[in-house]
Amino acid sequence: MPTSAEPLSLAALPPVTGRPCLLTIPAGLSFVDTLADTLLARAADDPLNLAATLILVPTRRAARSLKEAFLRRARGRPLLLPRMRPLGDADEEELALAGTPAVLDLPPAIEPVTRNFLLARLVLQWWKARGEAADLGAALAHADALARLIDEMETEGADWSRLDTLVPDALAGHWQATLDFLKIAARDYWPAIRDAHGAMDPAARRNQLLLMQAEGWRAAPPEHPVIVAGSTGSIPATAHLMSVVARLPRGAVVLPGLDLAMAAGDWERLAPGHPQWAMRELLQRLRADRADVGLWPAGGVSAPPSPRLALLAEALAPAETTERWSASSRSLDMEAALDGVTRIEANDSPAEARAIALLMREVLETPAATAMLVTPDRNLARRVGAELSRWSVEVDDSAGASLGASVPGAFLRLVLDMALSGFAPLELLSCLKHPLAALGLERADALRALRRLERRCLRGPRPAPGLDALRHLAAAVPMPEAMLDLIDRLAAATRPLVEALAGETARLDVLVEAHVLAAEAIAGQPGIPGAEPLWRGDAGEAAAGLVQDMLAAAGELGAIRPRDYPGLFETMVAGVAVRPSFGLHPRLRILGPQEARLESADLVILGGLNEGTWPVEPAADPWASRAMRDSLGLPPADKRLGQAAHDFASLAAAPRVVLTRAAKVDLSPTVPSRWLRRLDALVDPARWRTGPAPGWALSLDPGEGAPCAEPAPRPPLAARPRVFSVSAVELLVRDPYALYARQILRLSPLDPVDQPPGASDRGTIIHDVLDAFVRGHMRGPLPGDAADRLIALGREAFRRFDDWPVVRRFWWPRFVEVAHWFVAEESRRRAEGIEPLAVETEGALRLDIGGVEHIVTARADRIDGRPDGYGIVIDYKTGIPPSKAQMQAGFRPQLPLEAAMLAEGAFPEVKQRPAGAIEVWRLKGGRPPGEIKHVGDADTDAIAAAALDGVVRLFTRYSDETQPYLSAPNPRQKGYGDYDHLARVGEWGGEGEA
Repeated sequence: MPTSAEPLSLAALPPVTGRPCLLTIPAGLSFVDTLADTLLARAADDPLNLAATLILVPTRRAARSLKEAFLRRARGRPLLLPRMRPLGDADEEELALAGTPAVLDLPPAIEPVTRNFLLARLVLQWWKARGEAADLGAALAHADALARLIDEMETEGADWSRLDTLVPDALAGHWQATLDFLKIAARDYWPAIRDAHGAMDPAARRNQLLLMQAEGWRAAPPEHPVIVAGSTGSIPATAHLMSVVARLPRGAVVLPGLDLAMAAGDWERLAPGHPQWAMRELLQRLRADRADVGLWPAGGVSAPPSPRLALLAEALAPAETTERWSASSRSLDMEAALDGVTRIEANDSPAEARAIALLMREVLETPAATAMLVTPDRNLARRVGAELSRWSVEVDDSAGASLGASVPGAFLRLVLDMALSGFAPLELLSCLKHPLAALGLERADALRALRRLERRCLRGPRPAPGLDALRHLAAAVPMPEAMLDLIDRLAAATRPLVEALAGETARLDVLVEAHVLAAEAIAGQPGIPGAEPLWRGDAGEAAAGLVQDMLAAAGELGAIRPRDYPGLFETMVAGVAVRPSFGLHPRLRILGPQEARLESADLVILGGLNEGTWPVEPAADPWASRAMRDSLGLPPADKRLGQAAHDFASLAAAPRVVLTRAAKVDLSPTVPSRWLRRLDALVDPARWRTGPAPGWALSLDPGEGAPCAEPAPRPPLAARPRVFSVSAVELLVRDPYALYARQILRLSPLDPVDQPPGASDRGTIIHDVLDAFVRGHMRGPLPGDAADRLIALGREAFRRFDDWPVVRRFWWPRFVEVAHWFVAEESRRRAEGIEPLAVETEGALRLDIGGVEHIVTARADRIDGRPDGYGIVIDYKTGIPPSKAQMQAGFRPQLPLEAAMLAEGAFPEVKQRPAGAIEVWRLKGGRPPGEIKHVGDADTDAIAAAALDGVVRLFTRYSDETQPYLSAPNPRQKGYGDYDHLARVGEWGGEGEA
């Protein structure tokens, strides 16, 4: 047997000769059950013969399925099972080669993480040499794709020297650069780097093991039976092993779903996208033809295909033969072919998932019945799993879930995001509200302190970065002890991570260890170290394994920029799948098309049959274009389409099958899969059966009945407010329910977390700056540098929003324009004898309503005095000002009420005087920077008197206990309200759902 210094080459091996023993199990029959039935029948007289049999199957899942098939047929009787070994991930233990000299000399397979890190360094160096952005996370993703290309080259036995035959001028500029990289990195540098680590590429090692096994058996045929079952021989080394096994004295190869009835002319015209193309390629590699293949178990002449198989074969026939469809559609037995077939076209993906979940749930009503959903659509699979959970059914999903979406994976990501953001409010809350976060406290105590910190410090505008700024804010809040303790614990837990992320460069192992230490410290509880909950369960074990792999391979990357670590971690965690080890329903499964090969169930559901989803469009390869793949001798991309078609045809031949698709996915129309369209060309639409599942899905979540009526709360008089600000009076006019919620229920809306500066902040800043300026210059003409002084006040007020580009680039230039306009206008008015009497002045007006005192309060932006003794009520507006018509109609009574209060002497800082005008100063910047809207002049007294009379009538109406607080007594004047969701306006107001 050759040593590692003399690797076996498939091309150099002598051809396998002799008559092969090739058999097939037709599609439509359960492959594993049929195989198990025959082998059990043969071993009925000698159970030890079955135990001596070695069965090689494509995957570990196929081995489990075959084992379960044997056990089902044993019905609890003791049984010596045959040895079942997978081919797809073969190792020396699986292939019974352990301990042989040749295998001992084989280097181990290089660890995937180590290889990806080494390749990522090559990618980064290439990008830097080209002057491109060098992001480590993207480099790892490209490294993973490069590793797949290397494995594919090894699998197919392709020679990297073929890169020299490619003509660069025939390629686009991008591919020319890629070709240069592959020549240098993949062909020249990578083998030396790999050999320096004393390792082999995984695909190359697998090939060597398969070839060693084949040549070992060819030299010394085993005495026990050997069967290769269910493999399509897509790996050339596997095909060679199958060729040897087929010619062993006690060997046999059992092929899945070979079409023995296809016409010879159609067989010769097969293209890579046809279901049988891979089988034809396999027979050629086995140096055999269809005449050498018989039906399992005894061989012999093929029986006519079943009506279902005949329909599928005709629908998926080569394109050149479709002219015969009009005749074949009449000759096929459609009734028999479609017996057991259901076709569901749902409106959208959620409806499709609900229908599938109901079908699978119905199967559970039949004892021992099984069902499997086969789909490449991961979103559909997740939806179906979620729908089944409503019946507490946890389904076996072969693809598992992403580690990044699991509890520990998400927590590790959130800890990193929080530290990188400088403990920004949203990232901090997302992390500390995670179920694992406790910071050494009881979970309830930690949440209590966090909620107080959120309400007091984290809502509204973002505080300055870092925990010191947050500690300063918390210290100013009454009873801050619990909040400060929480902040101190968080600072201590994250200090190593923050320090590691702060440097220019850092070793990856240092970053990973600091990351893990921070996560464990945050996850700790009294008496429970954080490592215990963090690494618990299947997801915790997967996360721990990822961390160990990263630490083991960290040295291969060397020092990295800390800012690259998040992208690296995100890429790594997204590539790990978590599969629960227990607690799954034994009779339901969700499988991908590849995992479903050789599988069977009483009900087979083929979901997501839309073009682009099934078959899956070949993913773009960043390292090899189609032309490059052809030149390198790699299989065409259409080969995968053919394999997908074979999967579909085999599964669709099941006795009871449901074909489903959604007409819309994510609100976008879809196109039926090419296989459905071909079936539709042969099958009359009226023949398809839809079954009851779509109707069940519609009734699964019945509507909640008629929408609720508009709320009309009628609190007792004792609970109704008696003191109203002028803005509350306006609210009582426009949205009484909002005033009820705010002042009677005492519900205050929360500010958004990490709230960006908005229009209200801009208005508040300008108000405060102008008030401070006017208060400092109440009398006499303004100084010559008044504009500079006002701008200086504004600069100080805007400083806390310096981090926001919208403030620097839009708000500040407009404020400067407003400042110059304001000073000019103020100077003009003072020259005319108009001077400020008060700014931000408070007042109160007492009214007797049916013997009960009501108080109207106001804070006027500004009141000026004219030389004729009249006052001017002024309001600053940075938004849209109220119109005179709205004031006269009583919908915007704030300024008229302030005018009435001035006339009644309700402002202590201002001597009683009639209001001669109401002015709204619109300060918007731009052209013009500002303008004065004169709402009332000669008729100001009348507008004020009407507003006061309206308030008296309004208070009188709400002094009646039968008067409800409605949400929209005047819908056209209501606008958006903070309490509309509480009033469920969307249900009764004609605006859609609340």
